[in-house]
Amino acid sequence: MCITPAALRQMNAIVIRVMTFSFFIHIIALLFSLFVAGAMLGVAFSKPLRDKVVALLHLDKDLHNPIIRPGAQPWTTEAVMNPAAVVLDGRTHLIYRAIGSDGVSRLGYAGSPDGIIFDKHPVRPAYVAQNPRHPARAAQKYSPTMYPSGGSWGGCEDPRMVCLDGRVYVTVNIFDGWDFIRVATISIAEDDFISGHFGEWSGPYLLSQPKQVHKNWVIFPEKINGKFAILHSITPKIDIAYRDSIEDIGTTEPFIDSWVGARSSIPVRDGVWDSFLRGAGPPPIKTDHGWLLFYHAHDVKEPSRYKLGAMILDLHDPTKILHRSSAPVLSPDEKYENEGKPGIVYACGAVVRDGTLFVYYGGADKVVCVATAQLDTFLHALIEGGQTSLKTATAQTV
Repeated sequence: MCITPAALRQMNAIVIRVMTFSFFIHIIALLFSLFVAGAMLGVAFSKPLRDKVVALLHLDKDLHNPIIRPGAQPWTTEAVMNPAAVVLDGRTHLIYRAIGSDGVSRLGYAGSPDGIIFDKHPVRPAYVAQNPRHPARAAQKYSPTMYPSGGSWGGCEDPRMVCLDGRVYVTVNIFDGWDFIRVATISIAEDDFISGHFGEWSGPYLLSQPKQVHKNWVIFPEKINGKFAILHSITPKIDIAYRDSIEDIGTTEPFIDSWVGARSSIPVRDGVWDSFLRGAGPPPIKTDHGWLLFYHAHDVKEPSRYKLGAMILDLHDPTKILHRSSAPVLSPDEKYENEGKPGIVYACGAVVRDGTLFVYYGGADKVVCVATAQLDTFLHALIEGGQTSLKTATAQTV
């Protein structure tokens, strides 16, 4: 069939019109996409919307708080606080600091099927620090005035807990006078822990240098590059020590050398809620976005009010802070957080169950409490509403 020049010109004109129309449609689609992206960026950076995102960072305090109160057992009569937490065998397990009228800090245990109502409370401590240097101090008593760090003159304080290689590791501060504060770890097989066979603890294994004051050390819940990772400082920078064995620290492996200095030697971070960083809270939680780390801090304008913040650390290099909360995620505003030592929320444990984040903390150095959030929502708010930085933190410490 022969196509005439006139027909060919007509066909070309049709093709051009179709291509022009298609090009026009693509241009419109592109412009619309740019408009949507611009609108989303505007939303992300507009102050009202950012304020709403930041508001999502707040953890919801449970209506059952306090979930554990001082008890009738002699070693729990004065205070229970600062709980470590893990989930094993479908239950939430807490190891918390307890203080009796004798002023000694011991570790208690509580277990729960849902993370809120704790139905298992052994009558005996789960762990007691052995061989104090000053047995005569047994005559001393619980006194928040004389011993403002919880009211205790000695024992084991502020546990943090992780499960690694079939064992439960608990990091504690062994306190026997201000000239002897050592960070130590005890461990137990998971099966013995679940069964409540607390006579099977190994340790304590001292981690920190002699004659140095350190607190708030946490072990990562999995090995990094085949080694135990111990986060021992968040200021003046994030510091992590790596060891092949916890049990060999101080013998075949060196003690951990952590920063020691005066607060006055570190510049105050002006204009932020966390002017003074005090230390890490619970052990880091691994997420798709990085390691979620809670930390204790306070504002220079409110030095007596402890608050909790959150960071996301890089999965491969946890010394890098990827995101940081621009507002506290937990503040001491409730009555039970002020009846005792006022203005204290102190978190030592955090777990995730069915997508819900549970943060366990001590209120007013007196009671055990819990706050929750949907993990995905919390992480999104932290990433979108927090301060983004790859720099190390510079602030104050204890």
